[in-house]
Amino acid sequence: MIKGNQYLKIVGMFYSFLELEFAFIKVNETINGNAFYDVEYRRDEKVVSISYENIEEHLEVIVFKLLNDKMPDYEDEFKTLHLKHLNRLVLPRVSKDELHSNDQYFSKFNVKDELERNLLQRAKELRLCLRYFDQLSIK
Repeated sequence: MIKGNQYLKIVGMFYSFLELEFAFIKVNETINGNAFYDVEYRRDEKVVSISYENIEEHLEVIVFKLLNDKMPDYEDEFKTLHLKHLNRLVLPRVSKDELHSNDQYFSKFNVKDELERNLLQRAKELRLCLRYFDQLSIK
C-alpha cells in the first residue's frame, strides 16, 4: 500500500505535463485516510482526475467535461470520459513517431513498483489523448 503523500508526489511528477504543456491547474488533492487518493487538474471546462483506491488497488484516470461549471454525473458517458474509452478513440490516429516521441518524454522517470508502472503508463496515454481531445467527436 502506498501512503497518500507519496501518491500525490508521484502523480505530481508523472503528470506534470498537464500544467507544463496543456495549461491545466492543479485544483484539488484528496487523501481519504489510507483508502482513497485523488488529484484533480482543471483547464477551462475540463477536469482530469487521477484517483486510486488503495485497498482495492484500483487506479482510474478520467476526463470530465464540465456542465455549467459543475462536474457531470459519473454515469454520463459523453461527459465522463474514462481513459480506456479515450484510448480507443485516439490511439488509431497516433503515428509511430508520436508514440516514440511520447515514450522518450517519459523515459526520464524510473518506476519502483506496479502502481508506479500503471501511473506512468496512464500518464503516457493521457498525454497522447489530450493532444487529440478537441478533434474527437464526443457530444
